[in-house]
Amino acid sequence: MPIDWPKFVEIVNSHERFLLTSHMRPDCDALGSELGMAGILRALGKHVRIVNGQSTPPNLAFIDPGREIRSLGNDVQASDLADAQVLMVLDTSAWQQLGPMADVVRQATATKLVLDHHVGEDDMGAQLFKDTLAEATGRLVAQAAEHLDVPLTPQIAMPLFAAVATDTGWFRFNSTTAETYRTAARLIEAGASPPEIYRALYEQDTLARVKLRGRILERVETDMNGRLAHTFVRLSDFTETGALPSDTEDVINMTLAIAGVEAAVIMVEQINGGFKLSFRSRCALDCNQLARQFDGGGHKAAAGAMLQGRFEEVQRRVLDAVRAAMP
Repeated sequence: MPIDWPKFVEIVNSHERFLLTSHMRPDCDALGSELGMAGILRALGKHVRIVNGQSTPPNLAFIDPGREIRSLGNDVQASDLADAQVLMVLDTSAWQQLGPMADVVRQATATKLVLDHHVGEDDMGAQLFKDTLAEATGRLVAQAAEHLDVPLTPQIAMPLFAAVATDTGWFRFNSTTAETYRTAARLIEAGASPPEIYRALYEQDTLARVKLRGRILERVETDMNGRLAHTFVRLSDFTETGALPSDTEDVINMTLAIAGVEAAVIMVEQINGGFKLSFRSRCALDCNQLARQFDGGGHKAAAGAMLQGRFEEVQRRVLDAVRAAMP
């Protein structure tokens, strides 16, 4: 179903105080969508706060030069957020992905909205504004600006360009369409600088991050006659290299560069227990359906989940599930 933009505009125009949030382990689409939406709402004279369940990863701090994004329990407490009239969840529709912000959403008396492009969804008691064909939530935020008659500024365009560019693998994923490029062009015309964003994203690695990636890639194994690639990260890897959990982002995509690989999975051990699972596919394998077996979700070509258990058992369960789902 297409997004009901007139309804979205009606809700925005009839309220003044907004709280924006997104998923744990925030990526550029989550952060960029929040910042872009905050800029749009402020242009309309609204009061806006952005609060996530987790701090912005250091490697993505460039996207928020004004340090607008707060983290629950560190910069702000749940009791400070009770005055919001509208609580908008961006780039996720899943309770599990909200982390500690899930309780804030559950207890909020504010009008709840979800602006998202992922396939799966939980019942958050919110009005859904979703387009699962969109390549990034950032593009939906750019569309919101058009419907709200808010001109794009450099401060709005930069994070939205980062959102769209990263969720399309810098415009190389199958989700990229002609509309993706039209959106990118509008954002560039408004002041986004692709060279600056690319440099901040991909040319500012720490030595620790490079060493961690080396470990991850050294462990890559292939299965199913080279069609499936898999690897993992243990907690000791972070300690021994000095890298951060956020330094594992996008490494899985590097395994797809191996000739013959059609699908990939990486398991990342979490400080609080369990493993973060990331699935990628460039074949008929549906990553969203695969991730849903572990109470996760995402897109057909990319999805994730969390799974508790010992490393060997988790690895066996995950690889068995992937093998069974491979076409």
